[in-house]
Amino acid sequence: MTLMEDSVGVGDLVLLEPLEEEPLLKNLQLRYENKEIYTYIGNVLISMNPYQQLPIYGPEFIAKYQDYTFYELKPHIYALANVAYQSLRDRDRDQCILITGESGAGKTEASKLVMSYVAAVCGKGEQVNSVKEQLLQSNPVLEAFGNAKTIRNNNSSRFGKYMDIEFDFKGSPLGGVITNYLLEKSRVVKQLEGERNFHIFYQLLAGADAHLLEALKLERDTSHYAYLHQKVSRVDGMDDASNFKSVQNAMTVIGFSEVEIQQVLEVTALVLKLGNVELADESQANGTSASGIRDGRGVQEIGEMIGLNSEELEKALCSRTMKTAKEEVVTTLNFTQAQYARDALAKNIYSRLFNWIVNRINESIKVGSGEKKKVMGVLDIYGFEILEDNSFEQFVINYCNEKLQQVFIEMTLKEEQEEYKREGIPWTKVDYFDNGIICNLIEHNQQGILAMLDEECLRPGVVSDSTFLAKLNQVFSKHGYYESKVTQNAQRQYDHTMGLSCFRICHYAGKVTYNVNSFIDKNNDLLFRDLSQAMWKAQHPLLQSLFPEGVPTQTSLKRPPTAGAQFKSSVAILMKNLYSKNPNYIRCIKPNEHQQRGQFSSELVAVQTRYLGLLENVRVRRAGYAYRQRYEPFLERYRLLGRSTWPRWNGGDREGVEKVLGELSLSSEELAFGKTKIFIRSPKTLFYLEEKRRLRLQQLATLIQKIYRGWRCRTHYQLMRKSQILISSWFRGNMQRKRYAKIKASVVLIQAFVRGWKARKDYRKYFRSGAALTLADFIYKSITQKFLLGLRNNLPSTNILDRTWPAAPYRCFNTANQELQQLFYRWKCKRFRDRLSPKQVEILKEKLCASELFKGKKASYPQSVPIPFCGDYLGLQGNPKLQKLKGGEEGPVLMADTVKKVNRGNGKTSSRILLLTKGHVILIDTKKSQAKTVIGLDSVAEVSVTSFKDGLFSLRLNEISSVGSRGDFLLVSEHVIELLTKMYQAVLDATQRQLLISVTEKFSVRFKESSVAVKVIQGPEGDRNGKLKCKKKGSRCLEVTV
Repeated sequence: MTLMEDSVGVGDLVLLEPLEEEPLLKNLQLRYENKEIYTYIGNVLISMNPYQQLPIYGPEFIAKYQDYTFYELKPHIYALANVAYQSLRDRDRDQCILITGESGAGKTEASKLVMSYVAAVCGKGEQVNSVKEQLLQSNPVLEAFGNAKTIRNNNSSRFGKYMDIEFDFKGSPLGGVITNYLLEKSRVVKQLEGERNFHIFYQLLAGADAHLLEALKLERDTSHYAYLHQKVSRVDGMDDASNFKSVQNAMTVIGFSEVEIQQVLEVTALVLKLGNVELADESQANGTSASGIRDGRGVQEIGEMIGLNSEELEKALCSRTMKTAKEEVVTTLNFTQAQYARDALAKNIYSRLFNWIVNRINESIKVGSGEKKKVMGVLDIYGFEILEDNSFEQFVINYCNEKLQQVFIEMTLKEEQEEYKREGIPWTKVDYFDNGIICNLIEHNQQGILAMLDEECLRPGVVSDSTFLAKLNQVFSKHGYYESKVTQNAQRQYDHTMGLSCFRICHYAGKVTYNVNSFIDKNNDLLFRDLSQAMWKAQHPLLQSLFPEGVPTQTSLKRPPTAGAQFKSSVAILMKNLYSKNPNYIRCIKPNEHQQRGQFSSELVAVQTRYLGLLENVRVRRAGYAYRQRYEPFLERYRLLGRSTWPRWNGGDREGVEKVLGELSLSSEELAFGKTKIFIRSPKTLFYLEEKRRLRLQQLATLIQKIYRGWRCRTHYQLMRKSQILISSWFRGNMQRKRYAKIKASVVLIQAFVRGWKARKDYRKYFRSGAALTLADFIYKSITQKFLLGLRNNLPSTNILDRTWPAAPYRCFNTANQELQQLFYRWKCKRFRDRLSPKQVEILKEKLCASELFKGKKASYPQSVPIPFCGDYLGLQGNPKLQKLKGGEEGPVLMADTVKKVNRGNGKTSSRILLLTKGHVILIDTKKSQAKTVIGLDSVAEVSVTSFKDGLFSLRLNEISSVGSRGDFLLVSEHVIELLTKMYQAVLDATQRQLLISVTEKFSVRFKESSVAVKVIQGPEGDRNGKLKCKKKGSRCLEVTV
């Protein structure tokens, strides 16, 4: 019942007051300007094209409308689709949704919305989803081949479509059947200014890749094709290339094979290339007019593409074979006839291709004949057309709309009558305009316009459009809904808008003037047999199947049915189908001619409301009772107006409604009580109820506010009172606790003073005056004993490297604790030394001596610490020759190593063996194994060594010695730390003096009678490979790079 709540204008035109055209238009305009594009007339939906995307669609809105009945929410196309689907699923009633309106009113989009809603709310499952996808994907394929840009609409359907969607007993889709009506095939060869051909031609040229275009012998530029309008090859907001990919994907989803898709595109390309076949006007030898092909290249390309001899195609285009019972006559076609034949072939190929695509889609989505099914039909067909120049196409289109209006009125009245009968309400006959006389004027079997058109097409002799018009003037001269120049002249009427070749029919939507030119040709819709046979001979499977009449063995002289007869038959089948189903109507209206959002043209909308019969529809719905509703929701909405039904009602719904309306003293003529519904005659009564309800809601809102405010104040007071009591209680308790704590502290203090006083009194009585010192001494000894015993139990480990020691518990023990720590550490060291062997002691002494000499001075010292001193690096035990060189009286060799002697003159090095004994340093030639130099330790005065990691050192000798007179020695050893340490100890033991070892980078060495200054520098690679580079700098300087 929210239809009237928050509504802009009137959501249901049945409730419109006053019921006239101007208020109706103003209501539609008001709703349209507020983006309310949907309006009801009872269960009929009016849809205004917004020309923009509105946020009122999608899964959220589908779920919303799925859970409510028709009038519970704002008017929406989902509400109508939901009613149709639920009626089909729950009541087993076949449905049909009739979508009508003129081009550009949004019929195609409305049908898509209906199908998307049904697809969303029906069952789920892999098979069901596949069927839904196929049904939905049929739309882009049919739009590509059947829609085009017109002056009024960028995506206008140029054919009528009726789709039966078939469901199983659960409401899940099984498949469907599509029926198409009257494709506007004349658009293939000719379009009005500002219009385009069918979308597929532009999509193919824009979206096909280069390989496909080459295979189809096409070029991407649309200006190369005569059948395509050059000025409007593009449409704003439409991406032809992207749409082509979508069409290919959709055909794949539906079930088209790759071969079928390729063949469809080839036939489409064939139509384009036919338009480029240029014909020439020629003359035969006897002087009769003939025609020929101006440039044979186009015909040759067509022949290569479809597998047909180009000469046969040229012959079929430029000549015609007439067959009789006795003979066969070949006649040449003049230029005009050949152009007609070429265009007729292109139109027929495209029309038959479109029919083949529809049938191919039906094969994919058809349902097995054995399955029980329910059906929902969706009719999307061209609306009523009144153009400046109306021809045969407008005539049959308006005839179809006339029939649909007849169905609409009859079904609406029938539905109203059935509802009154169901509810037990007396039915009053309704006067309305019956357009049956107009339908009869067109479709009567003997005296109808279509019948006479067929008769004129079949009549022997000279037949033309003017003879057809003359016959109409003769038969319908006194018909009230037929006019022409002849009938007007007979009645002495003057109308300058009526042409001599025109007639006018007074349709239900208004008067339409038709021009009879081309009526005969368009109704005949003839294709010369030569062209059909040529197409059948093509080596192209799809093209052959489109022309079954081209089979030579099945040639029939019987004339095919005319276009008018075929359309009349199709309309009859459609009407029968619609009468067998429950109808649901969507009336689409175009708000302006410029496809602009927000613009509302009252004149244009007024014309559409007239020929859609909206006022007529409202009058039919309001002929009896304008409003009806079930008792339960009516009582739920209005029970607050009755004293006996508010706030509670325990009786029946109908009884409650009678109570409410009885208390309001409404006239009995305004009301009728059915079996399940209440009927209200006038909208004023409903508006009166709504106004009373609004006032009553204000009263109830005031009452609720009053009660709520009182409850809120009482609740606030109770809460404040409770809080005050809690705060007071807490405060009093806290005060008492503080007072108790003060009293307790005072009592404890008094007790302490009293106990102290008594203790002092007893002490003076029972103890001597020196007892304090005795007690203090006892306590000190006790804590000392405790400290020492605790230290004994917590002594650190005996590892000499462990320097940890427990801290003293009292500061008075700090000094004693430090002394004990020193004693313990010394004891650990002595204990460690006592356990060492003599050899280990000697090694440690050497390590200690090395530490005193080089620690912190020589960079290579840290690397030597963990390595034990070996002494013998030559293997003396296995070399008796070297044993002899040291001499027997020298004792053991302290150090044996290979060193390098640096030549003081040129800086070159030579290898030597160095033996260190207790008294000498012996340098031996490595090659000859002979002692080169023997230096007594008493002759060694000083040793100089660098602070780097190198092994360079100099031996400064006393000048008075025999060896020292030759000069000092500059040596390099890899074990310089160990060598100098052992030499230092050997000199100390032999001479009782300390050998001077200086660590410096600059020192001098004597060379014969002069001295050489040695400067040691560290090179970039000195730390890595240890190699020495000696370079003489003049005669008195030697630079060594380490």
